[in-house]
Amino acid sequence: MSKKVTLGKINIKNDNEKLLLISGPCLLESEKLVRQVATKLIKHSTKNNFNFVFKCSFDKANRSSDKTIRSKVSIERSIDILKNLKKDLKIPITSDVHETNQIDKLESLLDIIQIPAFLCRQTDLIRVAAQTKKIVNVKKGQFLSHQEIENIILKIENQNNKKILITERGNSFGYNYLINDFKGVHFMKHFGYPIIFDSTHSVQLPGGMGIKSGGAREYVVPLSKSAASLRLAGFFIETHPNPEKALSDGPNMMHLHNMPKLLNSINKINKAAK
Repeated sequence: MSKKVTLGKINIKNDNEKLLLISGPCLLESEKLVRQVATKLIKHSTKNNFNFVFKCSFDKANRSSDKTIRSKVSIERSIDILKNLKKDLKIPITSDVHETNQIDKLESLLDIIQIPAFLCRQTDLIRVAAQTKKIVNVKKGQFLSHQEIENIILKIENQNNKKILITERGNSFGYNYLINDFKGVHFMKHFGYPIIFDSTHSVQLPGGMGIKSGGAREYVVPLSKSAASLRLAGFFIETHPNPEKALSDGPNMMHLHNMPKLLNSINKINKAAK
C-alpha cells in the first residue's frame, strides 16, 4: 500500500500524478547563487507540474580528500541565508546533516532532514532526526541492498515517526563506479514509503578523480527517464548555472538551463506509465 507523506499542502507518494522535485546546487557557495538557482527552479517546477523543495548543503563532510573544499559559508551564515530564502520565496528547504548536534541547529529551518548515504546506518543520527517528527529523507547507501532499507525504516518508525522518504542513488559496482538496479528500486516500493530517485549522484564516479569524485553527466537524462517509468514519488537533481566551476560535484550536476527539458520529459513519462 502506498503511504502518503505530507509537507504542508504537498502530498508525497509513489504513483502520484504530481511528482516531487528536490533540487538545488550541491553546496551553498553564496547567497547570490542559491537565490538565482531557487528562483529558476520555482519557475521550471511549476511549469512542468512538480512540487518543489530546495536543497543545498552547508557542509560537505564526506570529502574524498582534505585537499577539496568542505564549506564556503559557516553553518550560522548558511542558516541565515536559507531562512531568508525560505521566507522570501516561500519554499520548503532540505539539507543534509552529519552529526546529531547539527540537527539541533537546523531543526527549525529544515522541512526535510536528509541523512547522507554514507551515514544511513548511523543509528544515533537517524534516531535524533526522527525524534524531531520532521520528514526524514534517507539516502540509501551505495553499499546496501534494497532489501536492507527495511532496517532503516524500522529505526525511524520506532521513534514514532512515519514521515519517511527513501532516496535511491545507485549501488557500488567494483571500484569508482555506480549502477542503478531498477528491479531493486521497484522492490523498495513494497515498503510503501515514497521513493525518490537521485538522478545526479547516481552518475557519480566515487573517488574517480583521485582527490575528488568524478561524474558522467551524460547519463543523467537516460537514467531519469528510466526511473520515471517506475512511477516513483519524485526526483533529486542537483543543478548549477556553471557545473564546470562548481565547488562540489560539478561533473555530475545538471546545467541549470537544461532543467526544463529534463523535467518535461520526466513528467510526460510518469503520466504515460500510469
